[in-house]
Amino acid sequence: MNRIQFQAGLSLPAFLKQFGTETQCETALEGARWPEGFRCPHCGEARHYVLRERGRKTFQCQNCRMQTSLIAGTVFQSTHLALTLWFLAIYLISEAKTGLSALALKRHLGVSYPTAWLIQHKLMQTMTERDAQYTLCGEVLVDDAYLGGERVGGKAGRGSENKVPFVAAVSLNAEEHPLYTKMIPVPGFTCAALTDWAKAALAPGSQVISDGLACFTGVTAAGCDHQAIIIGLRKPNQVPEFGWLNTILGNLKTSFSGAYHAFNFAKYGSRHLAAFAYRFNRRFHLDTLPARLLVAAAAIGPRPARWLRQAEESC
Repeated sequence: MNRIQFQAGLSLPAFLKQFGTETQCETALEGARWPEGFRCPHCGEARHYVLRERGRKTFQCQNCRMQTSLIAGTVFQSTHLALTLWFLAIYLISEAKTGLSALALKRHLGVSYPTAWLIQHKLMQTMTERDAQYTLCGEVLVDDAYLGGERVGGKAGRGSENKVPFVAAVSLNAEEHPLYTKMIPVPGFTCAALTDWAKAALAPGSQVISDGLACFTGVTAAGCDHQAIIIGLRKPNQVPEFGWLNTILGNLKTSFSGAYHAFNFAKYGSRHLAAFAYRFNRRFHLDTLPARLLVAAAAIGPRPARWLRQAEESC
């Protein structure tokens, strides 16, 4: 048995025992926002009163009298839903190895489709911004990949107007086992685009291994070393050096095809890719994954619907 695949994780009964009531969820969110106790965001004072404003827990500073709602300044800001529903969504999305569509989330939570879509994208944006804080280092395998396929009557191959290019990368440990992955859309496979990608995704000094595509030499401008392994006409299963990366890309394809009928690749592809990577990067500790996503959701700040629906470059 693979110890990672067969780890206990956090069962649904255990989750409901911890976060089954609104009071339990409020306590957990308060702990995630202020691990050392409440501090007024205006003056930093710790002394406060606890009030109830329209059913929401609200803190009033004893020094400056400023009131701070428990959900203000978090991804939950302005929500009218119970925190128990939000926490259940966090659990379902973080624990879904193959992904979870907004339609499936709608049925689980008993909410409308637009509400489920908004919850899903707020949490995926949380995952996106959280993982953007980290970079890959050491030995890193990289490859070019695409979301989408050719349209009927459209251009075929890499130039298809329905294909969104992204870079898939995975760092390896000393035993050549995968550690962390990043999957980030790029404007195209050019040296300039790969230089910008490497500056954001890789730590300087990383050892980058690619299949020899010319644009990957751009990582050297970001302070990384580059080694090309020419694949030629060999099939992926005939190139053992890229075995782990091909496995992860295969899992990504299975995840998307099993969870979604379709989504806007160009507009929302970065979030869907980041959500897959977020779960993969925390696969060693499935039992703490929902709690870690809660901490990230408490720290990210408000992400209203209008902002989430803007073009991908603004996300």
